[in-house]
Amino acid sequence: MTPADTRALHERLFTIDTHVDTPTASLLKLGWDFAAPHDFAADGTQCDLPRMRTGGIDALVMAVYSGQGARTPEGFAAAHERAVRVFARTHEVIRQNAAACGLALTAADSVRLKLGGRRAFYLSIENSYPLGRDLRNVAQFHGLGMRMLGLTHMMNNDVADSSTDPRGPEWVGLSPFGREVVAECNRLRVVLDASHASDAALRDLLQLSRQPVILSHSGCRAVCDHPRNIGDDLLREVAANGGVIQINALPVAVVNMPEDGRTAAMAAIQLQMAGKVPSPEAQAWAGTEWHRYEAAYSNPAVTMDDYVKHIEHAVKVAGIEHVGIGCDFDGGGGFPGLNSVADYPNLTAALLARGWSEAALAKLWGGNTLRLLN
Repeated sequence: MTPADTRALHERLFTIDTHVDTPTASLLKLGWDFAAPHDFAADGTQCDLPRMRTGGIDALVMAVYSGQGARTPEGFAAAHERAVRVFARTHEVIRQNAAACGLALTAADSVRLKLGGRRAFYLSIENSYPLGRDLRNVAQFHGLGMRMLGLTHMMNNDVADSSTDPRGPEWVGLSPFGREVVAECNRLRVVLDASHASDAALRDLLQLSRQPVILSHSGCRAVCDHPRNIGDDLLREVAANGGVIQINALPVAVVNMPEDGRTAAMAAIQLQMAGKVPSPEAQAWAGTEWHRYEAAYSNPAVTMDDYVKHIEHAVKVAGIEHVGIGCDFDGGGGFPGLNSVADYPNLTAALLARGWSEAALAKLWGGNTLRLLN
């Protein structure tokens, strides 16, 4: 198949990536234009409308991310206010580019937008910290367009345990409030996302949720032994419940690497941030610390073959109906050959070279995910 044939096939498919961090990574930057082409080498960004067109991606789930801060009334209020502001800014950007894109609330919305030549954006929350301990906030964010809710990020919160909190489990799964959140999300048909959550939290979620769950940006622990990745037994349970794992392109979760002190260094940053009330000053501090961390601990080398190993292992374990794509662009994901939304056809070409059929690609790239977004 020629490159032109591969690109034509890629364009025929409905394609969606279920986790990009563009709202908090780029859209809040003063003067940053989502409609203009950008370059990763120049500004570190990985997603904009021109690159979406180049990459032939039809839909993205835009994550409203909140770093874990102080679990106090002041911390909850600050995180909530910021999340509302990011939702508002994301809606503003979509409205400003209405000829090229639109908000999607259902699977039918994104298909309609594709048929009209426009890109579709779903909205999610990564880390339930902005909910505080108030269940009414689930309905509020649903009213702002949220259709996917990530339980945790890198630290435990008031909903569930994280897979990477250096202090270990707090709730041994979901908290009592987290169980209420699951029921409310089921009522509102918000997809529950267990990426970053602990194994015990995922088990609780699978037992409680009346709807299939998603891992919006995760990998396979059998391929890379990282706590954020999922083991085969749990992956089978996700599939048995109708859920989908979306394969993450975060380098440290794609390939195994020796422990070189980075875990302890990251834990030190996490623990300090957990005591801070979210504020511009706290965010600036975290940004500085993160840059120091990146300078001290570079990403491992990753290839497309490394990434495809996760996809094909997940398909082997869970079945072709339960695997999708969630690269974590603008949130640390990416590697040479798959380093922005412009590069998605490279993945399609790699899978075609390994004998994938168009029917299998259609499920991987969008069909499996749309089933959950109905």
